[in-house]
Amino acid sequence: MSEPDNFILKLLQEIRAEMKNGFDATGKRLDSIDAKIESLKQAMHGESVLGRYATAEFEDRIEAIEKRLDKLEKGH
Repeated sequence: MSEPDNFILKLLQEIRAEMKNGFDATGKRLDSIDAKIESLKQAMHGESVLGRYATAEFEDRIEAIEKRLDKLEKGH
């Protein structure tokens, strides 16, 4: 009976090793995905800030044009 016990133990050890390798590979892939998501978040945040600056500049220009138009309308 010693022989079948050793065989089963050997199979269980092989299964454990394969599972560990699979979990390690999955962990590395998840770490890579997390890094990519974080990078996308930072890029999106940067685009959002840039968009706010562009909008603010556009609003400032519109406001200046409206003031000039009011002066012209009041002058004539």
